[in-house]
Amino acid sequence: MNSIKGIFTWKRTLIVSIAVLFLLNIFSFYGLYTNKFYFFKIDNYIFPLLSIVHFVFLYVLWFKISEKELSDPPMRTLEYVLYIISLVYIYKLVETIITVSSYSDFENHLIPSTFLPLGFLMMVLYAMLLLVTFLAVLYRKEIVGTYLFDDMNQHVDHWK
Repeated sequence: MNSIKGIFTWKRTLIVSIAVLFLLNIFSFYGLYTNKFYFFKIDNYIFPLLSIVHFVFLYVLWFKISEKELSDPPMRTLEYVLYIISLVYIYKLVETIITVSSYSDFENHLIPSTFLPLGFLMMVLYAMLLLVTFLAVLYRKEIVGTYLFDDMNQHVDHWK
């Protein structure tokens, strides 16, 4: 884990997260079997909408680290929503693996030559997204701090 953290500092983690999310937002409209983009399918807009929460979490994390602020309840809520969205990321990774592994099922059909390269690229991007999401949460715990809000109120002098 330390070797991964050595490669992905918190700044690199944020930059890679933004780049991967951007690419996967584009690929959410792409059809592997047809080599076309589908902008009129409602299902294709789910991932970009969910990634907005991820972008907001990354911004809040960057702000808290750069301003040396402590965690707060809205950040905690955002992180918990990101945990749920990570389940969607896992689903999309498994769905892409299943799609790419179905290549041999359609040998007699016309499949675009971009099917395997883009399929593998999407699999790597989803795996990378899960990795950098996990690292972002680890950096939040290490740098910003934990979510101990019950203890915060005990150090406040109410008479001042």
